[in-house]
Amino acid sequence: MGRNADDLSATQAVLPDHAVYSVQDQPFPMIVAEQGASAEGVLVQGLGDPERARLAFYEGGFEYDLRLQTVTTDDGKKHQALVFFPVSNAWKTDARWDLKAWNNDWGAVSMLAAEEVMAHYGRVDATAISRSFPAIRTRAWARLAARQRTTGDIRSTEEDVVVHHRTRAYVNYFGMDEIELQHRQHDGSMGPVLHRSGLMQGAAVIVLPYDPVRDTVLLVEQFRAPVFLIDDPEPWMWEPVAGMIDPGEKPEQAAHREAMEEAQLSLTSLEYAGGAYSSSGSSTEYIYLYVGLGDLTDTVESGGLDSEGEDIRSKILPFDDFMAKVDAHVFKDLPLLSLAHWLARNRERLRA
Repeated sequence: MGRNADDLSATQAVLPDHAVYSVQDQPFPMIVAEQGASAEGVLVQGLGDPERARLAFYEGGFEYDLRLQTVTTDDGKKHQALVFFPVSNAWKTDARWDLKAWNNDWGAVSMLAAEEVMAHYGRVDATAISRSFPAIRTRAWARLAARQRTTGDIRSTEEDVVVHHRTRAYVNYFGMDEIELQHRQHDGSMGPVLHRSGLMQGAAVIVLPYDPVRDTVLLVEQFRAPVFLIDDPEPWMWEPVAGMIDPGEKPEQAAHREAMEEAQLSLTSLEYAGGAYSSSGSSTEYIYLYVGLGDLTDTVESGGLDSEGEDIRSKILPFDDFMAKVDAHVFKDLPLLSLAHWLARNRERLRA
């Protein structure tokens, strides 16, 4: 709402004959009419039009809208209050809402997602935010993971980086942030003010399926719009299995899920081949690299999810043929080349 919580008049309250449920397959709640139940919540009083407009913008991203209801505070008094309800049948209820469990699992990522959403208030409408919210939450999940990514560098971003201005310039499937900053240089002095931009993305998994018995690998092919946008005449790319890590997922879970979605392949185990930023000068994307072991016997001609516009086919190559194509520079996908060289170094161990 653009205000400090200490400035708000907030009181515990209940909405009679209603209950709070988790939304099926989503990390947020919904209120539904239920005779004899009580929906516990907070009554916030003294809000003006600006605060209500900001709340409506945020909740509009979930397709929620306000209805006038009568709530009861702890002192027994009744109050007329506006309460958010789903505006359609898009959401289905799951189990009863557990605020403590939600806070443990989703509180931090939801706060980060809300920060990005509200940064676009007044510039983007709620419908656009609704379309972008899954990607926003994916970026928030990746940001939490990035905060734990330490290697022992003794320098401190609090002491050695000065941020003068930062703005979230664009939101869609990707985000774009712009920043003006200074950072400490190798001679110990603070450098000049730099203007930089970053393509804000979530984290991804890359999986090269390998059959150590048959000594074969599986590749998938799909059309890549960015490759087309740069005028490459061959935007159909042969790649490993790949995909974004969903909020709440571990990289290993995402790796198994993507192998099934893209190649209808059930992997028996994963070999971690490292993790790195894919293009640290321009993008926040961090990729986790795996070689996935399994029986490679079948290919697909229509893999991927229709809901994501994917049109994927796969093929199986003998290892020697695969490496011959790598050495002949046939492939244009950098993670594929990285995994090819990792597999070449570890192949005999895996086959043994």
